[in-house]
Amino acid sequence: MRAVVQRVNHAILTVEDREISRIGTGYLVLVGFTDTDNEVLVDRIVDRIVKMRIFRDENGKTNNDLASVNGEVMVVSNFTLYGNCFTNRRPDFSAAAHYDAALPLYRYAVEAFRKRLGRVAQGVFGEHMHIDMSSDGPVTLILEK
Repeated sequence: MRAVVQRVNHAILTVEDREISRIGTGYLVLVGFTDTDNEVLVDRIVDRIVKMRIFRDENGKTNNDLASVNGEVMVVSNFTLYGNCFTNRRPDFSAAAHYDAALPLYRYAVEAFRKRLGRVAQGVFGEHMHIDMSSDGPVTLILEK
């Protein structure tokens, strides 16, 4: 599993000009899966993301976690995280999990965030999505196991 976490001021996700979800301060989390991923791995990465301390405290230090700032999360599936750009001019996505393997893992990841945080915004698996967001920092982290 790969997760790209972007600290955002807000994010709005649309499909075909229709708003699907939105968040305020928090994380936009892009997730991609490979065929060897499982629920145990998803739980480890979700725990790590939820507990990361990358928000500024009253002294300007990155000591606050998501809960400390009442932050929100938007989870979006993104198979292109497993694109290999060094084989040809067109990326090779063969390392990405196939639809039937990735969809249950994506659903599990959304529920894992929901168990830990309550409300979670999400994308639409397999759809062409547009995300309008305001990056904060920018702070962008990649988590992979």
